[in-house]
Amino acid sequence: MMTEQRPGEHMAAEIAQQPDVLAGLVERQAEIAGVAEKISHRPPRFALLAARGSSDHAALYAKYLIEVLLGLPAGLVSPSTATLYGARPDLRDVLFVTVSQSGGSPDLIEVTETARRQGALTVSVTNTPESPLRAASELGVDIGAGVEKAVAATKTYSATLMALYLLIDAVRGGKAADAEKIGELAQQTLDGAAEGVQRAVDRYRFVNRVLTTGRGYSYATALEGSLKLAETSYLAARAYSGADLLHGPVAAVDGETAVLAVTSAGQGGRAMHEVLEAVGKRGADVLAVGSAAAEVPASLRIDVAPTVEELAPILEILPIQRIALGLSLARGGDPDSPRGLLKVTKTR
Repeated sequence: MMTEQRPGEHMAAEIAQQPDVLAGLVERQAEIAGVAEKISHRPPRFALLAARGSSDHAALYAKYLIEVLLGLPAGLVSPSTATLYGARPDLRDVLFVTVSQSGGSPDLIEVTETARRQGALTVSVTNTPESPLRAASELGVDIGAGVEKAVAATKTYSATLMALYLLIDAVRGGKAADAEKIGELAQQTLDGAAEGVQRAVDRYRFVNRVLTTGRGYSYATALEGSLKLAETSYLAARAYSGADLLHGPVAAVDGETAVLAVTSAGQGGRAMHEVLEAVGKRGADVLAVGSAAAEVPASLRIDVAPTVEELAPILEILPIQRIALGLSLARGGDPDSPRGLLKVTKTR
């Protein structure tokens, strides 16, 4: 006899799996370092990253890693320039990284094939190692998150961040020393945030407008957090870099606005102080999430286990995923079956 699936059951289970998934990735550091070694044999002039959806936020995170840790220019490509407009740029001596959890998006496959023909060293980062994207790429990194049954990405997102960090760290000659305890830190974050997550769900259950913001590495978390809130709870959610928020959008902030601010220890978190003082003066209700949440003005704070700044996004997203899950359920939804959302984006 089949047991009826409870709303959010898959999403909840996959959020809880993340400490083990992350720890497993770190154990495979040598395998990923093998891919990095092949990249090092063809030193790139710069890097380009292609992705869609949650993977696009992971690619933005990788862009920061490449620019800061490797000292290389990096950019996010627009797949449609190749798939719709037929652009064929010279990509000799370029590292081209395509990030796709499914490895099945037609436009990402096509732009990767094009980049390879144009001379780029192509690398796929995917949760589906037997996918068409992996076949289209010269090199591949398997994020190894296992089957994801929930439509909204959780464990595949954090695992993609982890895989990208391990790859880029290995390119610079690192051995993932800072990531050694990431599984334990993820469990510590999930356990420690439980009470704060419930308070956030209770506080924002009836909110209609949410703004997420962060700076530096944490900007990727703000973008992913906004997407999770929009796709699971159908909230009018927007994400801004803290720097951009002060250049115009802050005018739309008022007492009816909930602001989710990602504030972890480091340069990016320190740069958020001015931002949160500004939105606070406009009456916004601020929820601060991160290892430096206690240091900023906020109505509610959720602490995240401390780590080096470049690893913070892997932990920051965990309580935000739980908030998205909780809000969806509290508002009568089922985050495992969000309306209009598909696992693979079929675009060209």
